[in-house]
Formats: sequence, C-alpha cells, structure tokens
Amino acid sequence: MGQIRLSGNPPIEVTLRRSARAKRLSLRMSRLDGRVTLTLPKHVPESEGRAFLAQKEGWLRGHLEQQQTPRLIGLGDQIPLHGQPVRIVAGAGRSVRLVDGALAVPGDPAQVPRRVQTWLRGQARDALAGASDHYAAALGRPYTKLTLRDTRSRWGSCNSEGALMYSWRLILAPTSVLNYVAAHEVAHLAEMNHSPAFWALVTRLYGDWQPQRRWLRDHGAGLHQYRFD
Repeated sequence: MGQIRLSGNPPIEVTLRRSARAKRLSLRMSRLDGRVTLTLPKHVPESEGRAFLAQKEGWLRGHLEQQQTPRLIGLGDQIPLHGQPVRIVAGAGRSVRLVDGALAVPGDPAQVPRRVQTWLRGQARDALAGASDHYAAALGRPYTKLTLRDTRSRWGSCNSEGALMYSWRLILAPTSVLNYVAAHEVAHLAEMNHSPAFWALVTRLYGDWQPQRRWLRDHGAGLHQYRFD
C-alpha cells in the first residue's frame, strides 16, 4: 500500500491499495473515521489511479465536508455572505437588515434561523436573477423562468425548456462564484452539453471560470453545514 496526498484546503490523504481480485478502480471513504482508500486492479498503473482520483476529488471533498457537524445558526453566530463573514445580531424594527457588516434580525430569537434563511433566499433570488438577465442578454437568448432550491447534488441546472434552477446557498459564496454558475447555466440555453463549444461559450460570457469552479470543488460542500430549520 502507498499514500497519495491531494493538495487543497484541507489536504486529503488517500491510501493506495492494490488488489488482484478488483476488476475496476474504486474509491471508498470510511463513515467512521473519514479515511479514504483508492483500490487499483493489479495491472492498472498508478498514473491512471491518480487521474481517476482527480476526477473524483469534488465528490470526495463534498462527502468529507458533509461529515462535519451541521451548524444551526442563531444570534451571535457568523455566516458567509458573498463569501465574507457576517455576524448575526439582535435587531430592531420588523425587517432583517444588513447594518455595519452585521445581519440584524429582530423578533423572537427562536425564529432567527427561519428569518435569516428567508432573507438569504431573497438576496439570492435578486443576485441570481440579475446575473442571469445579464448573461442571457449577452447570449441573445432569454430563459423562461428561474427557481431556487436547496440542492446538494448541483449548484444549478437548465432544462430543454429554458428554465433555470439554482441553489440559493450560492449567496453564501463569493459573488464571482455565483456569477460563474449563472453564466454556466445560461450557456446551456445554447449548448445543452459540456462540449468544447459549451466551455468556449462560458469563457465568452464570463471569462476565466476555472478559479471559480475550483472554489466550488474545494469549498462548496461547506456551505451546506449551515442549518436554518
């Protein structure tokens, strides 16, 4: 057995295991201690295993971060907003407001999680609608509708009828990441695939998208640790 180290935040140690009985590459993560094992059939070169691991890194990081203890937010806690930390504090009046870098939430403290989530979804809708409108205008193709969900499997989607769907948790990520996802899904209005032509279109609409895609791969799953129920 050997070890492979995936760089990133955090780095991941992967145990490399050879098996004469294995018929294909497999990647397993222990639910008990988070240990990761990559099993290679006897005659598969290590380089192929490393390439396989690189393809699965996003999946792997997502599952590792899901093992983190969920955080039910409340007064005094911090959440990311546009990628920047914001503290939740008690507020006055009737509306949730962003005041001097803090999120002021009035009313019953027991209702803070629900009220913060409602506010975040509203912010997400405004930001994603604005970004989608911008990229759709640049593309010259309108979308039919926009919906928000709380999905773990994807950050956005575009169907054959031109309907866009996004995870509202993108409002927690840096604005550049939210904009990249919007450009990505709007590009599907013209290219319903992930061909070279599609990625060329994303580049035309957004620019260099690779740093934002890496951010989602490395940090995106962590946005799901915040609970509002």
